[in-house]
Amino acid sequence: MKKNIGTTDKIIRLVLAAILAVLYFTGTITGTLGIVLLAVAVMLTLTSLVNFCPLYAMLGITSCSTETTIKTEVKNYRD
Repeated sequence: MKKNIGTTDKIIRLVLAAILAVLYFTGTITGTLGIVLLAVAVMLTLTSLVNFCPLYAMLGITSCSTETTIKTEVKNYRD
């Protein structure tokens, strides 16, 4: 997997996931909507931790800096 999530994107995803989790566990969001948003929070957290978003990959999007992307491509080429 090639890294396609930059630092700013990662921070935004983690903050949003934390907000959604707090809203769910405090009972502000309940029912089916709560479960769906909790699942979204889990996905945001996982993609942030592995620095890879499958949706970004399908759409050809990257939020990494150019330098980071180049370093990753060089590393992958060497492997």
